[in-house]
Amino acid sequence: MTAIQKQQRVRINEQIRVPEVRLISADAQQMGVMPIKEALALAAEAHLDLVEVAPQAAPPVCRIMDYGKFKYEQSKKLQEARRKATTIQVKEIKVRPKIEEHDMNFKLKNTRRFLGEGDKVKISVIFRGREIAHTDRGFRLLSQMVEALADVGTVESNPKLEGRNLSMIVTPK
Repeated sequence: MTAIQKQQRVRINEQIRVPEVRLISADAQQMGVMPIKEALALAAEAHLDLVEVAPQAAPPVCRIMDYGKFKYEQSKKLQEARRKATTIQVKEIKVRPKIEEHDMNFKLKNTRRFLGEGDKVKISVIFRGREIAHTDRGFRLLSQMVEALADVGTVESNPKLEGRNLSMIVTPK
């Protein structure tokens, strides 16, 4: 259940259908357990709403507050949580067993950048035609890349041969 669904389930005023509640005043003072009618009267007297903040408690905890302001604060908290949540992506670098040194350095530079941004990197060596007979070159190539990336990343899954692809996953340190 998402926070939005929980926010919509908050009961206020006459929606609260229990005989008694534990009341917290507008200035955050505990007022104790009292009948719901008395709590509603106190909220109406203060020109505020009675909001159920802890429905699972026995008796439920209600607070006297401005419901509009409460909804606004909840939406701001939700936005902040979404903003702070980072998604880790898996970027893929594809190389061939006969890669030249300059191309290898270029791929390593991009891999370093991806790891620096906090993403995982899947490094794949793709074999074509008869190259599959020389998988040892692919393993050597991946071990060279691991050594070159040792300061920024660690190997999450060791090299595996899957069909004509030899791949491994590197995570940021």
